[in-house]
Amino acid sequence: MDELNGRMMACQIMITGLIARVANSSPDPLRFLTDFRDEIRAVVRQVNIAGTDDTDRIRSVAQKTVDEMLSLMKPPSVD
Repeated sequence: MDELNGRMMACQIMITGLIARVANSSPDPLRFLTDFRDEIRAVVRQVNIAGTDDTDRIRSVAQKTVDEMLSLMKPPSVD
């Protein structure tokens, strides 16, 4: 189980790095990150989770994971 958790963390780190790299290349990084986060959250809300009775708990954990990966986003400036 520890090996699986370690691999999942490594995947999350790689994905977060890739997202940051693409965002930095974007003319409007904040808008890119916000749109990306919203799209990923929509996918998590709609994905079909088969083989378990507690899909709400799994979906909640997936949503939290998405939020954690993108938690360093700053809110839009009010300027």
